[in-house]
Amino acid sequence: MHELSVALSLIELAEAEAKQAGATHIESVRVRVGALSGVVPEALQFAFEAASEGTMLEGAKLEIEELPIRIFCPHCHAEREVPAGFILRCPVCNEFCGDIRQGKELELASLTLLTEERP
Repeated sequence: MHELSVALSLIELAEAEAKQAGATHIESVRVRVGALSGVVPEALQFAFEAASEGTMLEGAKLEIEELPIRIFCPHCHAEREVPAGFILRCPVCNEFCGDIRQGKELELASLTLLTEERP
């Protein structure tokens, strides 16, 4: 399950940012996951909960924003969201579109930090 290595990398990155900001705990982590990223959101959630035990992120909420595939269609001259089953084809004109504008993302979007000891 490569989601465990993704979760470990997220935790490492989040802890580094939190320590630099002088935080004592991380309350929540928001990530953006594209449909073409190869990451299964449910598996990432499970891996994150397991991997965060004993870290600054223990008990933190993982918020996953799932991003659909968006392409630019040169025939229609428009950016389009691609529904399932239309991989790299325009859902309007059915032309092949290799210009992927969204869907490959896997990024740490934001952190909610606590700068004092938790009760």
